[in-house]
Amino acid sequence: MVFAANFVYSSDIIQELQNDVLMMRTRRSLIPLLLLVSAAANAGSTVENIRLWSENDKTRVVLDLSRPVEHNIFTLRSPHRLVIDLKDSRLARTLTQLPRGAGMVRSIRSGVRANGQLRVVLDLTEGVSSRSFTAGPNSHYGDRLVIDLHRAGNLQPVKRASEAYRPGRDIVIAIDAGHGGHDPGAIGRGSKEKNIALAISKELARRINAEAGMSAVLIRDRDVFIDHRDRMAIASKHKADLFISIHADAFDDPRANGASVFALNLVGASKEAARTMERRENAPVTVGGVSLHDKDRVLASVLFDLSQNAALSASLDVGSKVSVTMSKVVKMHTKTVKQKDLVVLKSADMPSILVETGFISNASEEKKLRDRGHQGRLANAILAGIRNYYYTNPPPDTQIAIDLRRTPIRQVRHVITRGDTISELAERYNVSVASIRRANKLSTDNIRIGQTLSIPVFTGG
Repeated sequence: MVFAANFVYSSDIIQELQNDVLMMRTRRSLIPLLLLVSAAANAGSTVENIRLWSENDKTRVVLDLSRPVEHNIFTLRSPHRLVIDLKDSRLARTLTQLPRGAGMVRSIRSGVRANGQLRVVLDLTEGVSSRSFTAGPNSHYGDRLVIDLHRAGNLQPVKRASEAYRPGRDIVIAIDAGHGGHDPGAIGRGSKEKNIALAISKELARRINAEAGMSAVLIRDRDVFIDHRDRMAIASKHKADLFISIHADAFDDPRANGASVFALNLVGASKEAARTMERRENAPVTVGGVSLHDKDRVLASVLFDLSQNAALSASLDVGSKVSVTMSKVVKMHTKTVKQKDLVVLKSADMPSILVETGFISNASEEKKLRDRGHQGRLANAILAGIRNYYYTNPPPDTQIAIDLRRTPIRQVRHVITRGDTISELAERYNVSVASIRRANKLSTDNIRIGQTLSIPVFTGG
């Protein structure tokens, strides 16, 4: 069972979650009405609780919030610390004692800065890589800020871990050509979305299969219709690491143009969680190989929520990298990853993205989408984004991960995300800060979100 990134839900961690659920119920029953009114009147956010637990080389820290909040996260060394700044925030009055450390967190402390930000400091036992994401309310928790900590250089993507994979396996990419059969999708001036999606999907699969350490699974390889949830099931059956759905957009205004990348939104995630909880009452339901049918309803909901949020976090990561590489060969309708309630993106077992390759309703773009050369360039760009993600975050049992550990490579392309710093990247890739500066001709350590850096990696071994 996946928890954040390659976390396995062992009996110990499930017991910890059961205890946490009990604590949550007790805490909620003791909150005075006066404090609820006070919190509602406060325009800022309060940290209602801080939870953390650890297993193997990963530690998760969760801040339960009264409302969404702007935040910034960065790491410091000598000694190792991770700093979380929350805009216009305070600790809740009920949070009189911060939890003890666990895993890579030695201790937790906090204070309010002069600018009104609440600063929470995690004193660490060692250097870490971190990934943070926000999660909206569900039936048991409110808004949350989730921080996953990994040993430096060991940041891993979401992957089902219930099966024992053979060492050196391929990274499996499930490619879903949208529509098909009786469902043509959007229709242009002589072309159908289902045919364009299939042609691009086949080109992408051919290139992935030619890539060392990767293999592709085509959800459909001919003109047939497959139900949306059956598409997810096929990907799960093949133990896919990533699900990518290929489409072509359309709009009433023929001037609309550009490609887009989508991931699931919180509304869709909430609906899927509710559907799963309803289904488990009458039939066996599993997530990441662990049955939810025999679990307490609250615990089952928490387990599903953790896996789903982790899958969404990884989806946004890989989607961002695909969007950046696509922008080099096509005009993007928007360069940020858009989020939408789409059924094919609702798997809690793997990252899932949907790529709109262009507008078939735009005559110029329709002509390009039908062109074999353009289809090949699109496939190359999508593969480049996938490659960027997995060469930074390879599942540890894959051939790519093994090769990175033992074979020097000259360069890795890294797209800067929130929380990245030059010093953290140097630790993650086991190189010096100076070598990163030289490789990118940087005069300072200032970097920006979305910037692509060349990392001169020499792993040795």
